[in-house]
Amino acid sequence: MGFLKKFLKTTARDGEAPQALSSFRNVSEDELNAHMEVARYGDFTLTDAVRPSYSLEVIPRTGYRREWYVDQNSGTRIPVLMASVTRERLFDTFLSLLDPLGESVDVVLETSHCGTTANHTDLYREHIDLAVLQSVLYDFEDMLLDDGCCGIAVLNPRTPMEVQLDEHKLLFVYGHNNAEYEAALQNNGVPACDDIRFITEAEHVHSSTDEFQERFAQLCWQLGIDE
Repeated sequence: MGFLKKFLKTTARDGEAPQALSSFRNVSEDELNAHMEVARYGDFTLTDAVRPSYSLEVIPRTGYRREWYVDQNSGTRIPVLMASVTRERLFDTFLSLLDPLGESVDVVLETSHCGTTANHTDLYREHIDLAVLQSVLYDFEDMLLDDGCCGIAVLNPRTPMEVQLDEHKLLFVYGHNNAEYEAALQNNGVPACDDIRFITEAEHVHSSTDEFQERFAQLCWQLGIDE
């Protein structure tokens, strides 16, 4: 399969119809190759998991903003921190956000290797020692950063708080007491930016490989999660 077809095969994400992805429609394979090879925008480096639209509607940068998650059934509003972090600091920032969750956490692995993000599968493991989890995650850093078909959420249901590294390699913190998490972001060089736009807010493409799918299965095994 050509490079163009391989990437266009994975562009219909988050419920988008493939025909909506107009900026890639008339792009040649050479032009797409050149676009996909660009990982750095200013002082921001993308992982291999995702690329912005060919028309660059959103140019990636480091920062976070405060949002609200609204439950459609109950109407409950939950504060959310949403962050974009350059590759060089992304994994360490993610791990530092886990520390306030406590010594024992639940973990959810998200995969869309066999479909789109609109049809992803969540795989659960309850009650794992945070230190053990972080040790395992270090061994899978490359896959967690570069696989555009996997994400991970770590939560403490007793608090309740949740930290997520999603398929777009954006960070999310859900919960009412997030002062420690804002401090952790700022300590990792992630500033508050009310006007920041994220790669998910425009057209974008995901990338994955068969090797990453195999590595994801290994991570599930290491964490005692049945696929």
